[in-house]
This record gives sequence, C-alpha cells and structure tokens, in this order.
Amino acid sequence: MKFDLFGIVIFIGCILHIRTEEDIDPNGYIIFCLCMGRFGNQAEHFLGGLAFAKSINRTLIVPPWRTYKNIPYSEWFQIESLRAYHRVVDAEDFMKNLAPKVWPPESRIGFCWLSADRPKSECQMKEGNPFGAFWNELNVSFTDTATYQLGYDEYSTEQWHRLFPADKYPVLALKGAPASFPMLAEHRHLQKYMTWSDHILNEVRHNQKTLFNNEPYIGIHLRNDIDWKNSCKDVESYKTRSYMASPQCFDLSSSTQTYVTHKICYPSDDEILRLLKNVVLRTRIHNIYVATDKRPMINEIEEYLAAQRVKVKHLDPWLPVMDVAMLAHADYFIGNCVSSFTSAVKRARDVHDLPSSFWGFSN
Repeated sequence: MKFDLFGIVIFIGCILHIRTEEDIDPNGYIIFCLCMGRFGNQAEHFLGGLAFAKSINRTLIVPPWRTYKNIPYSEWFQIESLRAYHRVVDAEDFMKNLAPKVWPPESRIGFCWLSADRPKSECQMKEGNPFGAFWNELNVSFTDTATYQLGYDEYSTEQWHRLFPADKYPVLALKGAPASFPMLAEHRHLQKYMTWSDHILNEVRHNQKTLFNNEPYIGIHLRNDIDWKNSCKDVESYKTRSYMASPQCFDLSSSTQTYVTHKICYPSDDEILRLLKNVVLRTRIHNIYVATDKRPMINEIEEYLAAQRVKVKHLDPWLPVMDVAMLAHADYFIGNCVSSFTSAVKRARDVHDLPSSFWGFSN
C-alpha cells in the first residue's frame, strides 16, 4: 500500500487549523497584571479578576504569579479546576498557541483605568516594577493604549460590552487587576476552584512527615516585622471595620467587634501566647507550625507551653506560598485578621470546613 505523504501532511494541517479555529473564543479574552503586593494580595485580586472575566463572558488568560519573576499559575495551583467555574487558558499557552492568530504583535492595546480629566499619555503599561517585567516575561509589547472609567461590578457589564466589543478588542490587557482590595465577600467562595498543584501537595506531605511524623499540628501566622508594626500603629484612629483584609473577620456573623484595634492588627506576645495556649489545651494538639515575616517566637512558645510539651517548627521557606499551603492543611489555624496572607489561608481552610481563629479577636 502506498501512502501519499504530502496528502497526509496537508490533512493533518487542516485538522490542526480547524482545531485552532475552534479553540478561539469569539467572546474575547482578558488578562491583567497581578502586580499589587505579595501572594496574599495577588490571590485576592486573582479571584476578583476571575469573577470579572465571567461577568463580561471573556475567557480569562490566567496570569502568572509575580515574585522576583513570573511564576506560572500551574506551578502552585491546577488550571483545570478553574474550568469548573469559567473558561480559562494559561498565559504561556495563550501566547504560544493563540496570540499569533488572536492578538498579533501589531494589534496589542493596553488598557488603564484613568479619570476622564487625565491624558491618555499617562497610561504607561510597563512603567515601574513589576509591570515592565511582568509583560516582558510574557513577550508582550503594546502598540497603543486605551483608558476607561468603568467599574468591575455587574452594573457595568453592558458598558464593557458596548465600549470594548470582542470583535474590535479580542484581548483586554489591563494594567492592574479588575478587582477591589480587600476582596468582595461574594468572591471568597471562588477559592474552591483554586486547587493546589501536585508539586505543592507533595511538598506539604514531605514537610508534615519530616516535621511532625504525620501527627496533627496547629498552624499559626505571625505578622511582626517593622513595616507591619508601622501599618498598625494608628489603626484605632481610623475607627474602621475595613482595614486591608480585616473584612474576613468583621463579616463573620459572630463578630462583636466594632472596629479594627491595635490588638487585632499587631497582637502582643502575651496575646499570642494566651490564645495559643487556649487552643493547645482545647485541641490537645502539641505540634505547632509557625509562619512569620520576622520573628517566629519559638523560644517564647516552648517556654510558655513547657508543661504541654509542645514541639514548635518554623521552615521559613524561600517561597511564602509554601507556608500558606502548610497552614491551609493544619488541623487548627490561628492568623492575623488584617493580613491578606492569613485570608488566603482562611479561605482555603473554609473550603474544607477546617477550624480557624484570629489573634486579638478569638477566645
């Protein structure tokens, strides 16, 4: 039997072409830079952006996380689980396989939110760190910019469709995330679509075995560096329930607090030891995992809880997301109400109904 090699190549090429055409979303795409703060802030913005992509019915080009470089979303979380909520495509996959057809280099427009009285020239997509590095590492340059004054709520959806139709603007590349900070309460449930990657889960299992021999442990998050101390210094003068990530506590139906206090924002060592001891006695768990940005208080904890014979471990991983994962899988968790790092942990735990409490807030 003779095979027409040329014909086979043409046939395969046609299949690939049809497949590519089918994969293109006629409703358009959206991507944004996760460029505000560290992982906790980025995670809140990501979930808000995911909700916005669904509300305007565009496929989300899943942006990489930003450290000192771009980290593909799939290194820390599974892309596939997001598809249970909305259409998504990995940023690197999009740039390699779809961008040449959908978003060629000569047609790349960047979008900035700017008030109507400010000139378009102020929309500098790559100005400053990490904006320039974020786009450069995706090999994206912009030939033009556009500005908008629209919101990201459901009441603005029709305006987005009218002003930026997909046939004219197939990709909306926003300078910042189309989301609020702190995140909206109605977006917290989206955490269930953020499933840890096998790489992260394997690291968690390794650490649980190495540190605690797979025994139960309490995870605690301490914010005690000088920058955080300064951020909390005048918090009581604001008399607010919404300071950074504090709505995660104040939205609780059981909350009796009227506003964020210094004790909640920057708890003293005495408060930390008090609540931790209560939890140890209540749960009868004697292993403690500490995640912190400065001082792990290992000696203080072991001395204060000497009678309980606690074992305290602190990894100080190079990637803080590893701390998030360890705390998310703890049998009990105590965190900082105002911290978005804590909020990332708390949301992940809420998905599985795991118990959590907060310094200066819980008994």
